[in-house]
Amino acid sequence: MVTSEQVARLAGVSRATVSRALNGSAHVSEETRERIQAAIAALGYEPDVVAQSLVRQRSYVLAISLFPEDDNEKFLAHLGQTSQYIYLDILKNIEREARSVGYDLLVPSRPLGHSPKHYIRSLQTRRVAGVIMLHATEERIQALIDSNLPTVFVDRIAQGRRATYVKSDNLDGERQATTYLLSLGHRHIAMLTGKMSDLAGRERLQGFQQALTHAGIKPDPGLVRHSGWNISEAYEAAKILLAERRDFTAIVAASDMIAMGVLRALNEQGMRVPEDISLIGFDDVEFSQYTYPPLTTMRQDNATIGQGAVQRLICLLDGTEDIIPLNISTQLVIRQSTGPAPA
Repeated sequence: MVTSEQVARLAGVSRATVSRALNGSAHVSEETRERIQAAIAALGYEPDVVAQSLVRQRSYVLAISLFPEDDNEKFLAHLGQTSQYIYLDILKNIEREARSVGYDLLVPSRPLGHSPKHYIRSLQTRRVAGVIMLHATEERIQALIDSNLPTVFVDRIAQGRRATYVKSDNLDGERQATTYLLSLGHRHIAMLTGKMSDLAGRERLQGFQQALTHAGIKPDPGLVRHSGWNISEAYEAAKILLAERRDFTAIVAASDMIAMGVLRALNEQGMRVPEDISLIGFDDVEFSQYTYPPLTTMRQDNATIGQGAVQRLICLLDGTEDIIPLNISTQLVIRQSTGPAPA
C-alpha cells in the first residue's frame, strides 16, 4: 500500500507538506502542489478519507443515489437498463469532480427499507457530508429537504434551506429540436414523450408544444404517444403510432433510447429515414452517432451537470447562502436522421 511518506519522498517534500496540500492549505505553493499531485498520480496513492475526516472534524464522503430503490439487486438491474445509460455518464463526471476536491462517493448497495426516515437515518449513521440525488421519489425528496442534510438534486426541481438542484434545460432543448424540424419544412410532427411522471418527460413535451404553437401550428394530441424511456416500450408505442396511418413527416423522440425503438419500428415498416420520416432524439448518448442513419439529437452537457452538482454541494457544506440552481443549455447536433419534409 502506497504511503504519504513515499509520496513525500518522490515529490521531494516533507510528509507535513503532503498533508497540508491534501488538506487544501493555502501555505503550499502551486509549484509544490503540482509536484505532489504528480507523485500521487505516479504512485497511485489513495488518501485515507476517514483519517482526514477525523483530523479536520468534517466528513469527506458524499452519498449518491441513482434510483429510488437502493438494494443491490435492483440497483444492478437498473444499471443494466439502457434507459439509464445517461445516468452512468453523469455519475462518471460526478465521481471525477468529487475526487478532484478530496471527496469519496458512497453508493448505497444494501436494503435500506422503504421509509424515507429510515433512509435519512441510514445516511446520518454513515456520517455522509451530503447527498447527490440523480433519481428519487417525491417522498424521499421531501424527507431530504426536511432533514437539512445538504442535498443537490439532479433533473429534479427541489429547493430548501440546504438543498438545490442541477438540471438540463429540457424545455428549451425540445423547443430547439422541434424548431429545427420546422425549419426543414415539417408541419406534421409526432412525438414520443417518455414518462410523464419524470420532470424531463413533462418539460420536453412542453417544449415540443411551445415550438409548434409559436409556429402557428395547433398541437395534435393524436400525434403524441407516452412511452417509457427504454427501447422496447418506445418500439411498441411507435408500432401503434405507425399502424394508425396518421399524417406526419417527422418524429421527435424525448430521448435517444426512445429514438432507437422508433428506428426499428420504421425499418420494419420499410420507411426510410430521413427520406420518408425525419427523426430527432435527445441526450446525445455515445452510440447515437453509430445508428443507421446517425441520429440528430440534442446534446446534454453531462460534464457540467456532474461538476455543477458537486460544486453546489460543496457550497452547501461550506454554508454558502443563496446558491443559484443550475439550468444547463443543450446543443443541437445535426446528423443524417433529419432532412427536408417530403414534397
